[in-house]
Amino acid sequence: MPFTQISMNKGTSIEYRETLMEQIYLSMRATVDIPEDDRFATIAELEPGNLNNSGNYAGIERSENVVFIQITLNDGRTTEQKKALYTEIARRLEAELETRPEDVVISLIEVAAQDWSLGNGVAQYG
Repeated sequence: MPFTQISMNKGTSIEYRETLMEQIYLSMRATVDIPEDDRFATIAELEPGNLNNSGNYAGIERSENVVFIQITLNDGRTTEQKKALYTEIARRLEAELETRPEDVVISLIEVAAQDWSLGNGVAQYG
């Protein structure tokens, strides 16, 4: 059960945003074994001045087209799976949306299965 939150500057089309969410989902399916149709995601488009991409932090020159991707998911993935996920997301976004890999910033938040409620006030996994 991943939950993906995406933040980026305002100004993209609905098609871009839909493709962005789909490619992240497909990347997770290919690398970290998430269930089919597990597509919980949001996108926040930010007004100018509400996003700081840290310029060239860590030697990577990011542009104003940076996309921040934060994925909350159950713990237990290996380091190799996580690295594969980062690579796959960057590869797919470059191929499908012409997003520079330098502009793809990803963070994972791992939680225990009992930390989810998918509705009805019930911990479905715990």
